[in-house]
Amino acid sequence: MEYKCCALLTTALILVMLVNCSALRCAGNSYSRGCCGKEAIAVGERQCALCNTIPTRTCCVEGAITDYFQMDQFEKMFSNRDSLEVESHANKAFWDYQSFITASAYFQPYGFGTTYINRKFTGTKEVAAFLAHVATKTSCEYNMTTRKPSASSLCYYKKTNSNSYYCDEQYKNTYPCTSGIAYYSRGALPIYWNYNYGEVGKELDVDLLNHPEYIEQNATLAFQVAIWRWMMPIKEHQPSAHEVIIDYWKPNKNDTLGKRVSGFGATMNILYGDLVCGQGDNESMNNVIAHYLYYLDLMGVNREETGPNEVLSCAKQVVFNPSSSSSP
Repeated sequence: MEYKCCALLTTALILVMLVNCSALRCAGNSYSRGCCGKEAIAVGERQCALCNTIPTRTCCVEGAITDYFQMDQFEKMFSNRDSLEVESHANKAFWDYQSFITASAYFQPYGFGTTYINRKFTGTKEVAAFLAHVATKTSCEYNMTTRKPSASSLCYYKKTNSNSYYCDEQYKNTYPCTSGIAYYSRGALPIYWNYNYGEVGKELDVDLLNHPEYIEQNATLAFQVAIWRWMMPIKEHQPSAHEVIIDYWKPNKNDTLGKRVSGFGATMNILYGDLVCGQGDNESMNNVIAHYLYYLDLMGVNREETGPNEVLSCAKQVVFNPSSSSSP
């Protein structure tokens, strides 16, 4: 895939392009940070974004995930998903490559799997990272002895082993809970709580507050919910998993003191907090890392591109959101 970026444009042309950009939902939408920022513009069939605040770093969005990620790679990653003999494994033939591609197409104009930073393509690493998290959250088994990822991921699409309805009454005016409905773990990267179902439902124009079961019935939607979680910060003024894996996010002084840096380790920090990170070397963290490295191999990316251990791991990172002060 060749790198292409936006040429210099006159002020008048930029204004025209920005009008066109609104149709792509790149300007003024939920994903206004990162590469698809406020100055995102459309050039023909290309979507390009200017990193407007850092003149020395150019950032563009172009191409499609299908340019480098094919069905045979997906099948190698998740080869046992339809043959597992697991109790209550009712989702055989639920997950498939085309559902992932269809889901990701919605987010690719925002930079998911399609971003260049300083003429370096980050999309392959991002897709490998995203699918590594998906694999570990939906897996039926993992070889703890050898630390090798199995092909038994994409086994589950929901987990109901909880007595909680995950209804936060603080959001009763914006995202009111539906009586009798439980907002438990659903999706390829599971979401919980009524406010998350409300937010992602609003973004995707799907009534998930009244019908969260839609996620269990549609693999494309289950992947879309997961990519939404990946692209959105957990809290305001914090980075998203997308921003740290493409190395767009730059740590401030407090982040540096907390040993937080852009990279794969930070994606675990954002998504799992102290359930995985800041705990030293542990199996849960190593499980996710093992999947990531294995998927990079399958996608032809040199493991050296993951950076040093402090970038790959979150063992020593101070977490963004301690479990005592945040919800799952």
